[in-house]
Amino acid sequence: MATITASNPPTSTSEKTRVWRIVPAKAEIDPIRYARANRQRRIWLGVLTPVVLLAFWELASRMEWINAQYFPGPSRIIVAAGDMIASGQWIADVGATLRTIALAGVIGFVLGLFLGVIMGAFATIRHLFEPVLSAFYTVPKIALLPLMLLVFGIGETPGNLLVGVDVFFVAWISTLEAVVKVPGGYREASESFGVRGIREFGHVTLPAILPAVFVALRIAVGQAVVITIMVEYLMGNKGIGYRIWHAWSLFDANTMYVGIVTVAVLGYLLQLLVKFVGARAVPWAATSSGGDK
Repeated sequence: MATITASNPPTSTSEKTRVWRIVPAKAEIDPIRYARANRQRRIWLGVLTPVVLLAFWELASRMEWINAQYFPGPSRIIVAAGDMIASGQWIADVGATLRTIALAGVIGFVLGLFLGVIMGAFATIRHLFEPVLSAFYTVPKIALLPLMLLVFGIGETPGNLLVGVDVFFVAWISTLEAVVKVPGGYREASESFGVRGIREFGHVTLPAILPAVFVALRIAVGQAVVITIMVEYLMGNKGIGYRIWHAWSLFDANTMYVGIVTVAVLGYLLQLLVKFVGARAVPWAATSSGGDK
């Protein structure tokens, strides 16, 4: 933002004249260069914290400030990860977890998005189903696992359903609130131009709710990762969650930490992907949709 400064130059008369001088800011002189430098600064700041923490962790492990049996240094974890990648075990585990997230998460999110739009657009349907869905929304989803095991038996189906149900509720409640809160003036303006029905949804409602949809998608991705890992802990025979639990049972701390770090990195990369897509799909509201202006 430009700054305005005032100066009082000497005058020959007794009355002094105040001169205002506008000094443009760096962002106004070269906005492209400023945006690039600001983006690089954010990246470096984001990298700095984990690098410092990992370096301190490695130092503490080597100096025996912490018990390396329970907290192996990053170097040992990297070696263990290399061995798992070379054997194909790590790729198989990540692939199994990603398949569950992709299959169940996408189906659950699309169904929640669709129902949220329908209930937001039609008050009668909203009043009919919102109380029941709101009641189920408060139930911890992991508490439904025994019921799903009872109905569908042991296998992948209960876990996939649990992930899908959790993502469904995130998408449903976020989309419903977004549709309901679309300003009435938007619809009045579209109707004055003769834009109604499906055209009104495409030109008015959809652009208005897209930022909230991408925020919901970012939350849903995190929830999908959490629920998937929990299901693999409890009943899986493959996947990252299963690998962490199996390593714990064998007192293999190195492998256990590889799984934990993999989950953290996987969740971060998936959310980063959502932010990247959101910033380009909703350029008029990049900050709200998860991008950066």
